[in-house]
Amino acid sequence: MAQTTTDKKISANNHFAEEWVGRIYTTLCVLVLVTTIVAMVYFVASRGLSTFFKNDVNVLDLLTGLKWSPEGEPPLFGALPFIFGSFSTSMLAALIAAPLSFCAAVFMIEITPRFGRKYLQPVIELLAGIPSVVYGFIGLSVIVPFFRDVFPGQGVGIAAGALVLSIMILPTMTTVATDALASLPSGLKEGSYALGATRWQTIYRVVLPTTLPSLMTGVVLGLARAFGEALAVQMVIGNAPFIPRSLFESASTLTSAITLSMGNTVSGSAHNNALWSLALILMVMTFVFVFIVRWLEKRSKL
Repeated sequence: MAQTTTDKKISANNHFAEEWVGRIYTTLCVLVLVTTIVAMVYFVASRGLSTFFKNDVNVLDLLTGLKWSPEGEPPLFGALPFIFGSFSTSMLAALIAAPLSFCAAVFMIEITPRFGRKYLQPVIELLAGIPSVVYGFIGLSVIVPFFRDVFPGQGVGIAAGALVLSIMILPTMTTVATDALASLPSGLKEGSYALGATRWQTIYRVVLPTTLPSLMTGVVLGLARAFGEALAVQMVIGNAPFIPRSLFESASTLTSAITLSMGNTVSGSAHNNALWSLALILMVMTFVFVFIVRWLEKRSKL
């Protein structure tokens, strides 16, 4: 009897120790994560804001200026061409990929669920694991020559960058859309069928409207991925610091401007600080995309 009581006390002490070890480990992980995020935000913000406080560059001149000439006399830091390039390629990529991802999700869940979930979905998800440099190289070898032969120009530009990005963000959008359709309560579809609706009527009048907030979450996530992509776009967009007059003229993005110039600048110089300002714009837009995703998730739970 005494032995049993002792064993229970030892077991209770072990559980107590394991619980505290788990709490301490979890707390440390959270603290490391929060500290890392705060440190990154502070570092990028402090460097990016130095352009305005240390180098006396006007915020409006940076955001709306059309000429980027850091080494000129006087130096000009107009980032509007890069901002335009990032938004145009990302938006066009989302417009191209969104219908394809919705149709693929409907096909896998509503049309041929057994074949789609078993074979097609893993194939689409494999696209997410392909390195971005491979997408860029394929775009440079296939898409750019095709645009050069069919449309006026050299083939590089907004259209080539948007097409490459649309393929890159397609797995993200399709996965989110597939999960949203798969989680839809079967009672909604059964009720629609009971009222005499056909499969297609059920899809576009019941399934898609009900899951629309979740579908838009996938679009925003894909848009965020496209907005922050650097290497693949850099290889096919032409990297010209001007606002193009057509989709088939060279342009540049925020990420391209940073990756091409950061290694050629001196830390603390006006040019280097201006590049950190571009990074700050990217970080702010990432936060905006995160807030939009959170808002859409709340909408989907209402």
